[in-house]
Amino acid sequence: MGAKLRHLPGARYFRFGTLALLLAAAPLAGCTSSSIGGAGASAFGGSRLEVAELSNPGDYTAEGALREAKQHFRNNDFGYSAALYKRAVELSPRNAEAYVGLSASYDRLGRFDLSDRVYAALYDITGETAQYHNNVGYSYMLRGNLHQALASFRRAQAIDPDNLVIANNIQIIANAAATARA
Repeated sequence: MGAKLRHLPGARYFRFGTLALLLAAAPLAGCTSSSIGGAGASAFGGSRLEVAELSNPGDYTAEGALREAKQHFRNNDFGYSAALYKRAVELSPRNAEAYVGLSASYDRLGRFDLSDRVYAALYDITGETAQYHNNVGYSYMLRGNLHQALASFRRAQAIDPDNLVIANNIQIIANAAATARA
């Protein structure tokens, strides 16, 4: 088990055990709207790990796309949730909830290039919020960048010191760091 992963240029290398710990702990932590999911075909065809394309994008209202996106996210169909959240953003460009869901969907798909852009747009809408920094921290945690994740979680905690989700995320990072040292 001495194999190591590299997630980002300049990022630290982590053992598989540390990454496994993070993935096992992910359902306990995370984005404000998240659940861990696996691969597999969605009911709409294609892979749950790829952004889906809507065959009828004109049929959606912002509220309808958001409602369906949440359901697909809960069902771990992140490809379809990303497509629907994207449609909700297109129809309601100032809807922070749609941006949160879109960035979380992209994170779960491993499309951090896209989630980074959505987080930037979300910041323009909401500014410095605990939810924003917590979700960015969770994104970094999924990438294996524990240093950046902890920095984001600490910023979130400074804004909302009594938030149990944020405290749990910080504890997960501490446990991962302790496991990596062991």
